Amino acid sequence: MTESDPLTADWTPAQIEVMHRLRDWVIDFGELNQHLATWMRLPGADANALSQIVWAAETGTPLSPVQLSRQIGMTTGATTILLNRLEAAGHVHRTRESTDRRRVTLRPTPAARQRAREFLGLAGTEIANVLHTTPPAELRTVATFLARMSAAADEANERLGRSS
Repeated sequence: MTESDPLTADWTPAQIEVMHRLRDWVIDFGELNQHLATWMRLPGADANALSQIVWAAETGTPLSPVQLSRQIGMTTGATTILLNRLEAAGHVHRTRESTDRRRVTLRPTPAARQRAREFLGLAGTEIANVLHTTPPAELRTVATFLARMSAAADEANERLGRSS
Protein backbone atom coordinates (compact mmCIF):
# COMPACT_ATOMS: atom_id res chain seq x y z
CA MET A 1 0.00 0.00 0.00
CA THR A 2 1.35 3.43 -0.92
CA GLU A 3 1.82 6.15 1.67
CA SER A 4 0.53 8.97 -0.56
CA ASP A 5 -2.82 10.56 0.17
CA PRO A 6 -5.14 9.44 -2.67
CA LEU A 7 -7.12 12.69 -2.43
CA THR A 8 -4.12 14.96 -2.79
CA ALA A 9 -1.88 12.84 -5.03
CA ASP A 10 -1.34 14.03 -8.57
CA TRP A 11 -3.74 12.25 -10.90
CA THR A 12 -3.16 12.09 -14.63
CA PRO A 13 -6.02 13.00 -16.94
CA ALA A 14 -6.21 9.33 -18.00
CA GLN A 15 -6.54 8.17 -14.37
CA ILE A 16 -9.27 10.72 -13.72
CA GLU A 17 -11.08 9.65 -16.90
CA VAL A 18 -10.97 5.98 -15.84
CA MET A 19 -12.39 6.79 -12.40
CA HIS A 20 -15.19 8.81 -14.02
CA ARG A 21 -16.02 5.97 -16.41
CA LEU A 22 -16.07 3.45 -13.54
CA ARG A 23 -18.42 5.73 -11.61
CA ASP A 24 -20.61 6.13 -14.70
CA TRP A 25 -20.83 2.33 -15.09
CA VAL A 26 -21.85 1.90 -11.43
CA ILE A 27 -24.59 4.52 -11.85
CA ASP A 28 -25.82 3.05 -15.14
CA PHE A 29 -25.76 -0.49 -13.76
CA GLY A 30 -27.81 0.68 -10.76
CA GLU A 31 -30.34 2.23 -13.12
CA LEU A 32 -30.55 -1.01 -15.11
CA ASN A 33 -31.18 -2.83 -11.82
CA GLN A 34 -34.07 -0.45 -11.10
CA HIS A 35 -35.53 -1.30 -14.50
CA LEU A 36 -35.16 -5.00 -13.62
CA ALA A 37 -36.97 -4.34 -10.34
CA THR A 38 -39.85 -2.74 -12.22
CA TRP A 39 -39.85 -5.58 -14.79
CA MET A 40 -39.95 -8.21 -12.04
CA ARG A 41 -42.33 -6.16 -9.85
CA LEU A 42 -39.85 -6.29 -6.97
CA PRO A 43 -38.27 -3.78 -4.60
CA GLY A 44 -34.82 -2.70 -5.79
CA ALA A 45 -32.93 -4.67 -3.13
CA ASP A 46 -34.86 -7.84 -3.99
CA ALA A 47 -34.18 -7.41 -7.71
CA ASN A 48 -30.49 -6.83 -7.01
CA ALA A 49 -30.35 -10.01 -4.92
CA LEU A 50 -32.27 -12.00 -7.52
CA SER A 51 -29.95 -10.82 -10.29
CA GLN A 52 -26.93 -11.89 -8.20
CA ILE A 53 -28.51 -15.31 -7.63
CA VAL A 54 -29.40 -15.75 -11.32
CA TRP A 55 -25.97 -14.61 -12.52
CA ALA A 56 -24.17 -16.92 -10.10
CA ALA A 57 -26.32 -19.88 -11.15
CA GLU A 58 -25.79 -19.08 -14.84
CA THR A 59 -22.02 -19.10 -14.36
CA GLY A 60 -22.10 -22.37 -12.42
CA THR A 61 -21.12 -20.82 -9.10
CA PRO A 62 -24.33 -20.64 -7.04
CA LEU A 63 -24.27 -18.46 -3.97
CA SER A 64 -24.80 -19.21 -0.32
CA PRO A 65 -26.85 -16.75 1.75
CA VAL A 66 -23.64 -15.46 3.38
CA GLN A 67 -22.02 -14.81 -0.02
CA LEU A 68 -25.18 -13.04 -1.17
CA SER A 69 -25.18 -10.88 1.97
CA ARG A 70 -21.66 -9.72 1.19
CA GLN A 71 -22.45 -9.00 -2.45
CA ILE A 72 -25.55 -6.95 -1.75
CA GLY A 73 -24.20 -5.22 1.36
CA MET A 74 -26.83 -6.45 3.81
CA THR A 75 -26.58 -8.22 7.13
CA THR A 76 -27.25 -11.94 7.15
CA GLY A 77 -30.48 -11.30 9.09
CA ALA A 78 -31.76 -8.78 6.55
CA THR A 79 -30.73 -11.11 3.73
CA THR A 80 -32.71 -13.95 5.32
CA ILE A 81 -35.83 -11.77 5.36
CA LEU A 82 -35.21 -10.78 1.73
CA LEU A 83 -34.72 -14.43 0.73
CA ASN A 84 -37.94 -15.37 2.53
CA ARG A 85 -39.77 -12.81 0.35
CA LEU A 86 -38.12 -14.05 -2.86
CA GLU A 87 -38.88 -17.66 -1.95
CA ALA A 88 -42.51 -16.89 -1.06
CA ALA A 89 -42.90 -15.07 -4.40
CA GLY A 90 -41.60 -18.13 -6.25
CA HIS A 91 -38.32 -16.57 -7.45
CA VAL A 92 -35.72 -18.61 -5.55
CA HIS A 93 -35.35 -21.82 -3.65
CA ARG A 94 -32.77 -22.91 -1.12
CA THR A 95 -31.17 -26.30 -1.54
CA ARG A 96 -28.74 -28.39 0.43
CA GLU A 97 -26.38 -29.66 -2.26
CA SER A 98 -23.26 -30.13 -0.16
CA THR A 99 -22.35 -33.18 1.85
CA ASP A 100 -22.45 -30.71 4.75
CA ARG A 101 -26.24 -30.50 5.07
CA ARG A 102 -25.94 -27.20 6.96
CA ARG A 103 -24.72 -25.42 3.81
CA VAL A 104 -27.48 -23.78 1.79
CA THR A 105 -27.24 -23.01 -1.93
CA LEU A 106 -29.45 -20.40 -3.56
CA ARG A 107 -31.01 -21.24 -6.92
CA PRO A 108 -33.40 -19.21 -9.07
CA THR A 109 -36.61 -20.95 -10.01
CA PRO A 110 -37.01 -21.76 -13.71
CA ALA A 111 -39.69 -19.07 -13.98
CA ALA A 112 -37.48 -16.41 -12.40
CA ARG A 113 -34.55 -17.43 -14.58
CA GLN A 114 -36.75 -17.20 -17.69
CA ARG A 115 -38.14 -13.81 -16.68
CA ALA A 116 -34.61 -12.50 -16.05
CA ARG A 117 -33.49 -13.82 -19.46
CA GLU A 118 -36.41 -12.03 -21.10
CA PHE A 119 -35.35 -8.80 -19.40
CA LEU A 120 -31.73 -9.28 -20.44
CA GLY A 121 -32.87 -9.85 -24.02
CA LEU A 122 -34.76 -6.57 -23.87
CA ALA A 123 -32.23 -4.52 -21.90
CA GLY A 124 -28.89 -6.04 -22.83
CA THR A 125 -28.77 -5.50 -26.58
CA GLU A 126 -26.45 -2.51 -26.51
CA ILE A 127 -24.14 -4.00 -23.89
CA ALA A 128 -23.95 -7.31 -25.76
CA ASN A 129 -23.13 -5.42 -28.95
CA VAL A 130 -20.19 -3.67 -27.27
CA LEU A 131 -18.91 -6.96 -25.88
CA HIS A 132 -19.26 -8.75 -29.23
CA THR A 133 -17.56 -5.99 -31.23
CA THR A 134 -14.63 -5.36 -28.84
CA PRO A 135 -11.43 -7.15 -29.90
CA PRO A 136 -10.47 -10.07 -27.61
CA ALA A 137 -7.14 -8.48 -26.66
CA GLU A 138 -8.94 -5.32 -25.50
CA LEU A 139 -11.45 -7.40 -23.51
CA ARG A 140 -8.56 -9.24 -21.80
CA THR A 141 -6.89 -5.92 -20.95
CA VAL A 142 -10.09 -4.50 -19.51
CA ALA A 143 -10.86 -7.70 -17.59
CA THR A 144 -7.35 -7.72 -16.11
CA PHE A 145 -7.63 -4.06 -15.11
CA LEU A 146 -11.07 -4.55 -13.56
CA ALA A 147 -9.86 -7.63 -11.67
CA ARG A 148 -7.01 -5.54 -10.23
CA MET A 149 -9.43 -2.74 -9.29
CA SER A 150 -11.76 -5.26 -7.63
CA ALA A 151 -8.88 -6.83 -5.73
CA ALA A 152 -7.79 -3.39 -4.53
CA ALA A 153 -11.35 -2.58 -3.42
CA ASP A 154 -11.61 -5.97 -1.68
CA GLU A 155 -8.35 -5.28 0.14
CA ALA A 156 -9.55 -1.84 1.22
CA ASN A 157 -12.90 -3.28 2.37
CA GLU A 158 -11.15 -5.97 4.41
CA ARG A 159 -8.85 -3.39 6.00
CA LEU A 160 -11.77 -1.09 6.79
CA GLY A 161 -13.77 -4.02 8.19
CA ARG A 162 -10.93 -4.89 10.56
CA SER A 163 -10.62 -1.30 11.79
CA SER A 164 -14.31 -0.78 12.57
